[in-house]
Amino acid sequence: MPMLRVFTRHRVCPPSFVCALICVIAVALLPGIVSAQNRPASTSDADLVASLPGFTSRYAYVNGIRLHYVEGGSGEPLLLLPGWPETWWSYHKLMPKLARHFRVISVDIRGMGLSSKPAGGYDKKTMAADIAALVKALGHSKVNVAGHDIGAMVGFAYAAQNQGSVSKLAILDVPHPDDGWMKMPMLPEVGKFGSKIDDDHPVYPWWFAFHQVKGLPEKLLEGRLDIYLNYCLDYLSKNPAAIDSFDREVYVDYYSILAGDAWYQAFPQDVIDARQYPKLDMPVLGLGSVGYEWLRVSLPSKAKNVQFVKIEDSGHFFMAEQPEKTADELIKFFRGNQ
Repeated sequence: MPMLRVFTRHRVCPPSFVCALICVIAVALLPGIVSAQNRPASTSDADLVASLPGFTSRYAYVNGIRLHYVEGGSGEPLLLLPGWPETWWSYHKLMPKLARHFRVISVDIRGMGLSSKPAGGYDKKTMAADIAALVKALGHSKVNVAGHDIGAMVGFAYAAQNQGSVSKLAILDVPHPDDGWMKMPMLPEVGKFGSKIDDDHPVYPWWFAFHQVKGLPEKLLEGRLDIYLNYCLDYLSKNPAAIDSFDREVYVDYYSILAGDAWYQAFPQDVIDARQYPKLDMPVLGLGSVGYEWLRVSLPSKAKNVQFVKIEDSGHFFMAEQPEKTADELIKFFRGNQ
């Protein structure tokens, strides 16, 4: 803001109406100023939640574990389930807008954030049972569900086992594991694997195999977790700057190496469980960016009433890269004709 720098340099106080005009222009044209003012003082849960007026941090003891969640807003309940390597905070850019229409409940799924990190139970069927118990504990008979990445798998498993309690389901960028996952190539095609994804370098999910190795990832990542997570966040983003240094610090601080491995090590069991799930009856939204075509191939065989929307100009983490567009599409889908 050159005008502000000039006034500071010469120590001249402009007329009050000029100051007011400058403030209006700054707020209108530089929304980052407002965001900076609302930035949490630290990565503590109390400070994170305090940056989202109207939201409260809570815990529920369900299915033998403690689940942490953050809720706010009013209206029909909308559960938000985050993916790897994130926590409930991955939805923070969307939550204030969604809260104008829904009772938003952003959950730390089993193994991450402030939720329990038990030795087992990381198959998505069991993690879905956590969510079913949470919904019951909160007293809701029906909920809307949106899940991203690992959270999308949990959301799908929950909907498949509790069709009567799910009004609508949004699957964000990654479908539930199925038999096709067992045929993923070990090696990338020549020239197709780069330092980040783009039109010429589609996603090569090498870390799916990395996390299958028991014991080794824990030893390699201990004390170096920030290097690994930052690489993956950069690789999977079209605009890595959209996930700023503070957000990355949150994910590093709350990440469980054991649980992160266990989510992936459960994929073979998830494939087996998926064979028993019925086709979904409720409306399903496949909302994708780099995973858009993956959703289009996978979901029609799993849901009777499915629609698709592509988030353009974004990588995998479109809640951070395209939050306005993502929130608008979720509101449009879950509100329907209201």
